[in-house]
Amino acid sequence: MFLTQVIRQRSLITVLLVALSLTMIGAAPAAQFPEVIPLPDGFQPEGIAAGNGTTFFVGSIPTGSIYRGDLQTGEGELLVEFTEEDDRAAIGLKFDSRTGLLFVAGGPTGNAYVYDAETGETIAEIELTTEEATFVNDVVVTRNAAYFTDSAQPVLYKVPLENNGELPETPDVEVLDLGGDFEFTEGEFNANGIAATRNGKWLIIVNSFEGALYRVDPETGEATRIELEGGDVSRGDGILLLGEDLYVVQNFLNQVAEVELNERFTAGDIERTIMNDAFRIPTTIAGFGNTLCAVNARFDTEPAPDTEYEVVCFPRRGR
Repeated sequence: MFLTQVIRQRSLITVLLVALSLTMIGAAPAAQFPEVIPLPDGFQPEGIAAGNGTTFFVGSIPTGSIYRGDLQTGEGELLVEFTEEDDRAAIGLKFDSRTGLLFVAGGPTGNAYVYDAETGETIAEIELTTEEATFVNDVVVTRNAAYFTDSAQPVLYKVPLENNGELPETPDVEVLDLGGDFEFTEGEFNANGIAATRNGKWLIIVNSFEGALYRVDPETGEATRIELEGGDVSRGDGILLLGEDLYVVQNFLNQVAEVELNERFTAGDIERTIMNDAFRIPTTIAGFGNTLCAVNARFDTEPAPDTEYEVVCFPRRGR
């Protein structure tokens, strides 16, 4: 009897130790990205996009160059290289994993640029508008189109895509007037960051000047103002929609607003404000699993060849 009890006790201890080991393994923290990832000195970044795995892309405002980096190692290199004499610009950008294409908003050029995210080859240079007052600010890619905001005009530019996401040989541009509740103020920065719901049924845009969010019909441009509780999103710049959680970068406020939207994307609560000592006028944001990364544009600093810029990474709060 005694021997049997000893064997049972040892068996129980073994089971408990195995269970404890498995629990500890399951509780092991995921690999952490560096909190601050340096970009090339003098780069003057604005937009950031998530690529495959831990790859990220950042664009240069004055040159249109694109930097490709790795969040895991913190290292990177220029994927696309231009100079200010090339008359390009890179503001917001989005990567489409279906095709490996990188879509870039061209700011004051009035153009959109599409690059091969592997080779850096220019796939297309698309004239979105010939208006003198233009600032093509951000882009989102859905299943069947790429949409671009213009901060100087009350419109969206829609570039239809093929069923597999490929760019047509001769891309068309549809101009959607922003109607409904959308308010446009001449001479101010209006529509800025843009995102799309998972099913592509709605677009979400932020108006920087108003500090307001809108739900937009991607076929008509009809805009419905999203009712916000807990404040506004003044100085709203780049945005990131993850399910019903919307992250809005508020550039000169050096913070990111986390907004919980309702199922119809017509109302939301500002649940918290994310601050970080490393923020230096962040402008846009991208998601990598449970990590969010924002790029510092440092708009309060006179740019010089040795001016430092960086990407700042921080954890996303889980629900």
